[in-house]
Amino acid sequence: MSAERAAPSLRWLEALVLPLANLVLALLLSGLIIRLIGESPLAAFRLMLSGAFGSQEALGYTLYYATNFIFTGLAVAVAFHAGLFNIGAEGQAYIGGLGAGLVCLGLGSLPFWLVAPLAIVAAALFGAGWALVPAWLQARRGSHIVITTIMFNFLASALMTWLLVNILIKPGQQSPETREFAPGTWLPSAHDLLARIGLSFAPSPLNLAFALAIAASALVWLVIWRTRWGYALRVAGKNAAAARYAGISPARVTIAAMLLSGALAGGLGLNELMGAEHRILLDFPGGAGFVGIAVALMGRNNPVGIVISAILFGALYQGGSELSFDMPHVNRDTVVVIQGLVILFCGALENVLKRPLSRLWSR
Repeated sequence: MSAERAAPSLRWLEALVLPLANLVLALLLSGLIIRLIGESPLAAFRLMLSGAFGSQEALGYTLYYATNFIFTGLAVAVAFHAGLFNIGAEGQAYIGGLGAGLVCLGLGSLPFWLVAPLAIVAAALFGAGWALVPAWLQARRGSHIVITTIMFNFLASALMTWLLVNILIKPGQQSPETREFAPGTWLPSAHDLLARIGLSFAPSPLNLAFALAIAASALVWLVIWRTRWGYALRVAGKNAAAARYAGISPARVTIAAMLLSGALAGGLGLNELMGAEHRILLDFPGGAGFVGIAVALMGRNNPVGIVISAILFGALYQGGSELSFDMPHVNRDTVVVIQGLVILFCGALENVLKRPLSRLWSR
C-alpha cells in the first residue's frame, strides 16, 4: 500500500473503526457485569435498544437528550481546537439558560417570532459572558483554564441557587423554581411541528432545539474549517509559537474561542427550559456539560462525529432508564456503570486499540 493511500485509510480507521471498536469493548465489559448480577446481557442490550429506538416516543426522548449533548459537545470541541480544555460547559449552560429564561419571563407577552430570537441571543450572550473571565485569566494572567472553569461551575451553581431561592422563586411555593413561562414563548414540540405537515409523531420532550443544535453543528464546521478565523484558531491550538510567528495572537484566539464555546453551551437552556420544562429550575443541565466532554472526545471534535456520539449517549440515557425499569436486578447505578465504561473506553482510553488495529489494517 502506497503512502498516499495509507494516510487516508489510517484517518478513516481513527475516525470510524477505532470508536466502534472501543464501543464494542465497553459493551462487552458491560455485558459481563450484567451477567455477574444474574441477568442476560443479550436481553439487557435488546431492552436498551428497544427503549432508545423501539418507538416514536423512545426516539423522541433519545433525541431530546442528544440535543443537550450536541450543544455541550460542540462547546468542548471549539475550545479543544484552540488548545483549551473547557471543563466549564456545565456552568456556562446553567447561566445561558438563565439568560433565555429571563427573556421568557420578562417578554412573555410578545409574539413567539420576536421572543425566540431574543432568547437565543440571550442564552448565547450569558453563556459567553460566563466563559469570559476564565478565558481572560488564561490569556492575560496564565491561569489554567481547567481550574478556572471548574471553579466557575461551582459559582454558577451557587448563583442560581441564590437567585431561585431568594429572587426568582414563584410567590407562595416552596420549590426553588420560577413561575411557568407564557405558552407563547415555548419552543414548538416535534409532534406539533410534524402535525402541521400532516405527519404523526408520538408526544415527547423533543422540540425545535434539536434542529437548532444541528444548525449549530453545521455553523461550527463552517467556522472551524472554512474561515480564516477558524484556521487561526487551529494554528494557535496546535502551536502557539508558530501562531505568533504567523502574526496570530494566541491570547485573542483563546478569548474568542472560549466566548464561542460558552455561547454554544448556552444552547442547552433553550432545549431544557423553553422546550421541555417551561420554567427555570435548579440543576436543569443535569450533568450534560460533563457528558459533553466524552461526546466531543468520542466524536473526534468534529461536528459530524459529535452529533453521532451525542445520539449514542442519548440512547444510553433513554435506553438505560428503560433497562432499569424492566430488569429488577439492574438498578440505576448499574446503568451509570455502563455509561461510565463507554466514556472510559471511548474517551480516556480511546487509543488503547489504536496500535493493534493499525497493525491489522496495514497487513
